[in-house]
Amino acid sequence: MLKEFQEFISRGNVMDLAVGVIIGAAFGKIVTSLVDDIIMPIVGAIFGGLDFNNYFFGLSSNVHSAALADAKKEGAVFAYGSFITAVLNFLILAFIIFLMVKAVNNLRKRLEREKPAAAAAPPADVQLLTEIRDLLARK
Repeated sequence: MLKEFQEFISRGNVMDLAVGVIIGAAFGKIVTSLVDDIIMPIVGAIFGGLDFNNYFFGLSSNVHSAALADAKKEGAVFAYGSFITAVLNFLILAFIIFLMVKAVNNLRKRLEREKPAAAAAPPADVQLLTEIRDLLARK
């Protein structure tokens, strides 16, 4: 069982997947920061200086705070502003991944076009006749 596990881990696909997950997590943090720290403040300023993260309504009569963090301590809240921010994070991340995949696909197509086409092997009878010709030419 240990040997099978070592073979599984040592496969290239597993290592590539692990690297992709780690880079994806780090990239997700960058996108989250982009949305939370740059895009959403601009959008909030356009819509009257409101912070989308604090868009919520209380599901309990005990919720009276204006800030989401405080309201969550008081009771259940429906935080639709946080959901809007998360959707925006997802859309930006999905668009960037789309652009990356598109670039890789274009690179593959370009490399395939530049690669010279391999000459097709001649049929067996032509190859045999060529060998006979070469043997006769040597004599």
